Amino acid sequence: MTSRRKFMTILGGGVILAAGGIGGWATSRDPAGARKPWETAKALDAGASGDLRIFALSHAILAPNPHNRQPWLADLSTPGEITLHFDTTRRLPETDPYDRQLTIGLGCFVELLTMAAAETGYRAEVRLFPEGEPQPLLNERPVAHIRLIADSTVERDPLFAQVFARHTNREAYDTARPVAAATLDPIAAAARTARIDHATGTEEVAALRALSWEAMEIELRTYRTMKESVDLMRIGKAEIEANPDGISLVGPLNEGLDLLGLMDRQAMLDPGSMVFTEGMKAQKVQFDTAMGFLWLTTPANSRADQIAAGRDYVRMHLAVTEAGLALQPFSQALQEYEEMAGKYADMRTALRISDNETLQMFVRLGYGPGIRPAPRWPLTTRIRSA
Repeated sequence: MTSRRKFMTILGGGVILAAGGIGGWATSRDPAGARKPWETAKALDAGASGDLRIFALSHAILAPNPHNRQPWLADLSTPGEITLHFDTTRRLPETDPYDRQLTIGLGCFVELLTMAAAETGYRAEVRLFPEGEPQPLLNERPVAHIRLIADSTVERDPLFAQVFARHTNREAYDTARPVAAATLDPIAAAARTARIDHATGTEEVAALRALSWEAMEIELRTYRTMKESVDLMRIGKAEIEANPDGISLVGPLNEGLDLLGLMDRQAMLDPGSMVFTEGMKAQKVQFDTAMGFLWLTTPANSRADQIAAGRDYVRMHLAVTEAGLALQPFSQALQEYEEMAGKYADMRTALRISDNETLQMFVRLGYGPGIRPAPRWPLTTRIRSA
């Protein structure tokens, strides 16, 4: 087993990597190829798209989604129409046993597609679950049928300007910069159907930090839920570019540790290992630097409600970006598996969620450093039939 001294010496390690004469190797470890879909979408001309569906879909695939699974498949076999399907190979059965979170991700996709279509002067007519809502899991039936209709009255959404700046920021936030409630009040207006609330007071934020971390500890220490995440880890440039989904551990430090055998996946699952202990410490920084919280609730929890939650969530995230803030979902306490039931109830109580409401999203806020876009599969891989 790796000693703590060795682990921490190497963890201090950008220095050691450079001192070892491989500074050039370190600077080449950016998985730029996995971010090309962002560049492709940004380069498209809304007024010159040969097939406006490609413009809309190129932006839709940039949507936030759980564990970056990118669970969308588009059928383009009918001109001017898109049939959206769920990729059943992208499930998260342990942490998202009813596909609720993945459905929210599909809602984010639909909203960005609709916003992008408006940029080209088209209205997206969205019909959800045309063959019925699949329960208790999503299946092969369509999630949505979307017609793009030319409409000179369609209004461009000002939030669309933030699409390429919107990123989930998992870095430490600036604890010297409080988040003012007045900054968050206008963000609630971005939602169309969901209710958005926030917490910025010192005591309430501290309590929510603690509760969120308790939920995170349960996920980390429950073998099957932790294994789900570990199995989706992509460590270093080669793995990320080969599979630009899942949990990306990017950078020369992560890749160097992996090459030295210090990112062993089995050790990550062992609460007695140094790898597990240090990993927990690194994750706790996210919780300790939360400077505020936002949450989103819907009046019910049908599949249509979950799609609506996703559409409002990405709008909320764009509005947060516009306000100059960083955001990261803390979804652990919202997950519907047995070990989490107690924290699920505690979180609802802490946020004063009524019995007839569903807490769909809960995120930390703060002022964070600039980050690069998350990896994405190219659009061509997300088209089932052209």
